[in-house]
Parts: sequence; structure tokens; C-alpha cells
Amino acid sequence: MTKMIFVNLPVANLPKSMAFYEALGFNNNPQFSDETAACMVWSEAIHVMLLTHDKWRSFTNRPIPDQGSSEVMLCVSCDDRSGVDALVEAGAAHGGTADLQPPQDHGFMYQRTLVDPDGHVWEPMWMDPAAVPPSE
Repeated sequence: MTKMIFVNLPVANLPKSMAFYEALGFNNNPQFSDETAACMVWSEAIHVMLLTHDKWRSFTNRPIPDQGSSEVMLCVSCDDRSGVDALVEAGAAHGGTADLQPPQDHGFMYQRTLVDPDGHVWEPMWMDPAAVPPSE
């Protein structure tokens, strides 16, 4: 079985968050979605579980960070620079905040940041595979 990751995120408004992620190109998997949670699929291996605050609290007693806090930054790869820009621009047009940090352009690698409506930080990036040195 292919290794997969399910990123679980607490959200204040489930329909709004679903619309945000759909605008980024995620697809909803209704098999694992209901009025308290939505499974949003990025790829065969990457899924984001959007959980209402009540649903989130059924998994942990730890507090939900406020929007000014960062517990994790989620980096996802894009096919090219324009894919990075398109993802950030789509997110900004649908309730997110673009470029929490200035874009990073290292020639062989390009990355930007996008904050979703609940304050979760995403870092779309592209890297030229030809620029990666071979492993020894």
C-alpha cells in the first residue's frame, strides 16, 4: 500500500474552508465527509481533513491555536513556478492571505506562502530536479 498522509486541520466554518480548498484544486471525498468533517484530496497520497472545532476536540484536549499562531507549516510541491503562483493567487482570491513571508526565488527553487482562512500556513514550492545533486 502506498504511504499516505492525512493532515487534520481545525476549521471555524466547514463550508467556507471546503470552498477555499476546492479553489486550490482539492477534491472532496464524500465517503469521509459529513457535517463535522470534510476529506479534501490533493493527490493519491495527500489528504486534508477539515474538522469543525467540536470534531477536533473529540480527538484532543489541546487548545486550538488562534489565527496568529503557527504550529506547523505545510509545504507542497507544484509542477512549476506558475503552479506555485496559481495556487497562491487562487487561495488569496478565496479568503486566504498570500505571501505571509516574501517569496523565495533561488533560481533552482521557488516558494511562496499562503495562509488559509483559519490561519494554517501552506508553502507551495517548485524545485528543478536537475539542480538537485546526486546522492553519494
